[in-house]
Amino acid sequence: MDAGREVVFATRGLTRLYRMGEVSIQALQGVDLELYRGELIVMLGASGSGKSTLLNIMGGLDLASEGTVRYIDRDQRDQDLTHASRRELTRFRRQHVGFVFQFYNLISSLTARENVAIVTDIARDPMTPEAALGLVGLEGRLDHFPSQLSGGEQQRVAIARAIAKRPDVLLCDEPTGALDFRTGIRVLEVLEEINRTIGTTVAIITHNEVIGEMADRVIRLRDGRVDEIRANAERRPAAELRW
Repeated sequence: MDAGREVVFATRGLTRLYRMGEVSIQALQGVDLELYRGELIVMLGASGSGKSTLLNIMGGLDLASEGTVRYIDRDQRDQDLTHASRRELTRFRRQHVGFVFQFYNLISSLTARENVAIVTDIARDPMTPEAALGLVGLEGRLDHFPSQLSGGEQQRVAIARAIAKRPDVLLCDEPTGALDFRTGIRVLEVLEEINRTIGTTVAIITHNEVIGEMADRVIRLRDGRVDEIRANAERRPAAELRW
């Protein structure tokens, strides 16, 4: 643990076991990890390494089989998510966490503005949909439907929806996985800008090694364990990445 930095997530001995009939799959095996406030993390690993399971447990979408996971908010209130009820996890997600996935999950019958408003209507202290879409460079596309937007624009609407409630943490699972290189870089630039200007802790899951160059730290998972944690001496701007 870095004594000079505020911890936002801390896991100890985190284990996740899935049972499928008589078969048991151990997705996580005793993960000890801290995420720090305001940093940009990239989690690397092959398919099946446990990175999505780890992200889902930290985000309150799944529960650990063993071990603990704690979330510490900006007021230093410590919340143990390990045995939280479904209602408590729903409140935690609503108040503190934004999610971005590989597929955009936009409602096709709603405009970009209306897709973001779904979140702002239930958040405690939200941005306006217009402000959130402006942050991702879509102020000119407010009233366009998903079918009228490119894949990269749809992903940016999804990011705007995630950040509109001003989450402390943004958890991104393969956010560029369905995008071409140029569009993927634009999406990474948006995530980089959100981290830098708003101070949101951003964790990006990817199998793409190069994306790790834009992170403060790279966490590599292998077979459900943390295999390596590496701090970058200097973050490479997303615009300079090449793969």
